[in-house]
Amino acid sequence: MPLRELLDEHRGEELDLYARTINPQFVRLLRTIGFDRRWARAEGAYLYDADGTRFLDLLGGFGMYNVGRNNPRVRAALVEALELETPGKVQLGISPLPGLLASALLERAPSSLGRVLFTSSGTEAVEAALKLGRAATGRSKVVSCEHGFHGLTLGSLSAAGDAAFSARFGPLLPGFSRVPFDDLDALEEALRGEDVAVFIVEPVQGHGPQFPHDHYLAGAQELCRRYGTLFCVDEVQTGFGRTGRMFALDHWGLEPDLLTVAKSLSGGYVPVGALLMSTTVYDAVFDSLEHSVSHGSTFAPNDLAMAAGLATLDELDAQHLSERAARMGELLLERTLPLVERYEVVKGVRGLGLIWAIEFEEPAGGSRSWRMLERVQTGLFAQLVVVPLFSDHKILSQVSGHDSNVIKILPPLVLSENDVDWFVEALEATLARAEKLPRAMVRFAIRAARANVPSRAKRGEKPAPRKMRSIFRG
Repeated sequence: MPLRELLDEHRGEELDLYARTINPQFVRLLRTIGFDRRWARAEGAYLYDADGTRFLDLLGGFGMYNVGRNNPRVRAALVEALELETPGKVQLGISPLPGLLASALLERAPSSLGRVLFTSSGTEAVEAALKLGRAATGRSKVVSCEHGFHGLTLGSLSAAGDAAFSARFGPLLPGFSRVPFDDLDALEEALRGEDVAVFIVEPVQGHGPQFPHDHYLAGAQELCRRYGTLFCVDEVQTGFGRTGRMFALDHWGLEPDLLTVAKSLSGGYVPVGALLMSTTVYDAVFDSLEHSVSHGSTFAPNDLAMAAGLATLDELDAQHLSERAARMGELLLERTLPLVERYEVVKGVRGLGLIWAIEFEEPAGGSRSWRMLERVQTGLFAQLVVVPLFSDHKILSQVSGHDSNVIKILPPLVLSENDVDWFVEALEATLARAEKLPRAMVRFAIRAARANVPSRAKRGEKPAPRKMRSIFRG
């Protein structure tokens, strides 16, 4: 049956079908918080529901749509690749497209990087960095940062710095340790034994987001050089124009040994990621014919992903999207920094390019309603902002991290000045109401939080000895 007919036949059943066959708890989450829309189409920085209502997408697929949703140039490249009937994955042979995309990536990357290994996702790129880093150095230890996020597969979880993601999946891999982000003394102490294979760090920590001081990353790179540790920069979220540069590392002139990328590389159309590595790392791992296939992934350098990647890089350049992200980010900060003085609940606003966040705190002098919310679940106030932004102002955003009173946005880089106005005006209106903590909003937040408690009693089990986790957070 043609796809259009199949979709028409099951129109209106999307949520029920997903709940029945894939993830009923996720559908329950969406219905609890009022995010259970039937999405019909998307374009640029906008989503449209089945009623034709336009929403401003400030979530951007968790940073996947840098060139905008359904970018027509990337789509045309995919159609052309299909029409060319390229050879695809010969496996014992090559297609021309992977080499072309690898060349385009290396042209834009620091000169310290000379080889590319393609993957199907960001966490897979991280896994490759950890695996190849151990082989290249002959060491087994890995150091990462507290509160960092590198993916949800086991190796990536072992490097993650937030137990909310990993606590239920232990034991994790041995040899992993964490140091505070932005702390060179702690990093040097961890590396001093000269037994660490890889130090992996996000230039901007996505779960926060947290931004480093000016000299931290360059200092971390120097420490890695001193103690023979490979310096790995995880740009899965910050790469391809997000921070106002092609890569966030360009802000500090870094020359890493390993660089992981993914998310927006294909324009959001096709799963794709990559590990860029120095030739020294490559030569140490792929050192013979026998070891020529030491690492790979069945679908990774598939021709559709490669075509989409080439088109995405061209689009970033042609539309000057890195520069646009820098410009819109500066405007966003200019418009939102005054909120710190205007509202007692606003602790601070921070951003770099189009990764932006606002953090909340209990008003001076205290608030009974605030404390009641925090007793139920840390971070509920931020949820009181995210939900009406969506329901009342048609803006999709997220709470950043577990137990966090921070709202974070990762919009498509095609965001316009009018979109910034839309968001700022909606944010002000929402804050003005939420700061008063009206009873209806408080009741909703508590009801939603309680709905997230695992129903262990129904199974005759004792209540979970852990904090409730937010159902709004990405």
